[in-house]
Amino acid sequence: MQGTVLSVVPVGSLVRAGGAVVILESMKMQHDVIVDHPSRVVEVKVAAGDTVMAGSPLVVVESADVATADTPDGDVAGGPRVDLTEVIDRHRSGLDAARPEATGRRHEAGRRTARENVADLVDVDSFVEYGPLVIAAQRRRRGVDDLIARTPADGLVGGIGRVNGELFAGRESRVVVMSYDYTVLAGTQGQQNHRKKDRLFDVAERLQVPVVFFAEGGGGRPGDTDGLGVSGLDCWAFHDFARLSGLVPLVGITGGYCFAGNAAILGCCDVVIALEGSNIGMGGPAMIEGGGLGVFEPTAIGPLSVQRVNGVVDLVAQDDAHAVVLAKKYLSYFQGPVGSSVTPDQTGLRDVVPTNRKKAYDMHDVLDGLFDIDSVLELRRDFGIGMITALARVDGRPVGVVANNPVHLAGAIDSDGADKAARFMQLCDAFDLPIVTLVDTPGMMVGPDVEETALVRHCSRLFVTAVNITVPVVSVVVRKSYGLGAQAIMAGSTKAPLACVAWPTGEFGGMGLEGAVRLGYRNELVAITDPIEREATFQQMVDRMYEHGKALSVSTHFEIDDVIDPADTRRWINAVFESAPLATRQGKKRPNVDTW
Repeated sequence: MQGTVLSVVPVGSLVRAGGAVVILESMKMQHDVIVDHPSRVVEVKVAAGDTVMAGSPLVVVESADVATADTPDGDVAGGPRVDLTEVIDRHRSGLDAARPEATGRRHEAGRRTARENVADLVDVDSFVEYGPLVIAAQRRRRGVDDLIARTPADGLVGGIGRVNGELFAGRESRVVVMSYDYTVLAGTQGQQNHRKKDRLFDVAERLQVPVVFFAEGGGGRPGDTDGLGVSGLDCWAFHDFARLSGLVPLVGITGGYCFAGNAAILGCCDVVIALEGSNIGMGGPAMIEGGGLGVFEPTAIGPLSVQRVNGVVDLVAQDDAHAVVLAKKYLSYFQGPVGSSVTPDQTGLRDVVPTNRKKAYDMHDVLDGLFDIDSVLELRRDFGIGMITALARVDGRPVGVVANNPVHLAGAIDSDGADKAARFMQLCDAFDLPIVTLVDTPGMMVGPDVEETALVRHCSRLFVTAVNITVPVVSVVVRKSYGLGAQAIMAGSTKAPLACVAWPTGEFGGMGLEGAVRLGYRNELVAITDPIEREATFQQMVDRMYEHGKALSVSTHFEIDDVIDPADTRRWINAVFESAPLATRQGKKRPNVDTW
């Protein structure tokens, strides 16, 4: 190469094999000219400062039989490198061990640190962190050493790791994980951690891997000084995170206070896991007071007792460790089938539904008896309780489950129940989970009070959603299958699912039998003056209609595919879902999954 001579060893020098005899500088880089065997310098043809061209002679050497030799100036092998030591020390400064006071306060409050939660979620040694050396954008008001010590990672720990790697060996175990650190500036959202979120959301989108977000803290941080902006509304974080909806599963976890920007992130997630004692709100105390709406303690804003009943929270965790367990279980349904599973005794399903057709029973007993043991994970259990939505497995295969709950309004579908089921169907459809619907409903709920909840729109939402999903559906009529409610939960018709079967307790009709008799035979019943005779006649008509609409009768008209022994239900589910083609989706199937 062409270059300038920086140094050259003198005549007579002994140079070991691999040692440099000349050091050249070319294009601001230094290059050693080395010998490949022990040598003695016989003649030097250049001097420091000379410019030499490619092919120019530099020194003349001859072989030397020596055990040791001189070493030219340069790096000395062995010993710690200053640059590497500096990097290692900086990484260590952000760990919990380097912040004993902040870590101790967190533990005294009964909580784990952000790094402890992330370490528990991801498999050991699988996590690579993005931006661990970032500090808060406050250099104009605080020293760098102070920022390094007190604002590690700018309060956001994030990166890529494996979750459930013991079950899923491939890329399906990879997730993007982020956690706001409440011990750093109360988990507020600063300029730099916004940029880290942007980066990781982009990584998740390009890799198409799920995101788990531990959201705890307030909103935007007013104390950052290093930017040139005014409002910060040109931040991309919320845009980018919302765009992930429907592309990859989004899991939100919160504990303590979760307000403003953190709550917005949490609310975009497919599933929200909240610890006991959580408070979740779109505005914290400062924003409420600033809006002239009064002064409130943070514990008065969005307590869990409110948010679990109104549908904001899907799963309630006892503590940080339990939240991680729930998150790993939830993610597993979207990672694929598992190799081992235990099947409950299916004969027990024969006795779940009482022989008295008017007696209520718990649909959860059907779920527990039908699906793999310990595989049922119910979502939003405390909201819209007339409808059950759950993730489960059949022979290790993940499925979504939508079921009427006959202990609430006899299983009638109200506005909350319709919203709950429709949104869950969107979730399953977006990520290609087949759906099992367990039907026991007298239809849509009726009455002046329920119409005040905009029932017409909410129930119609269930029709519009269920009819337009493309994942395989199997419907099992456990008992009542009446009217529009039954059609809605079966995706519009008994022939809309790939299979629609009934248990022997199944009964069908355009509306409930008792109501049909009272409406259809009102004049005849009114004409009977003896109340005892009238009631006996009414019951005879109901019994006659039941015989006409019971599952065995309906099956003879081929309105359903079969009436089965409840113990054969899994066989039907497997037959259909094993026959369905595997999804080969790239990108989004749906524009998004509704947050509600």
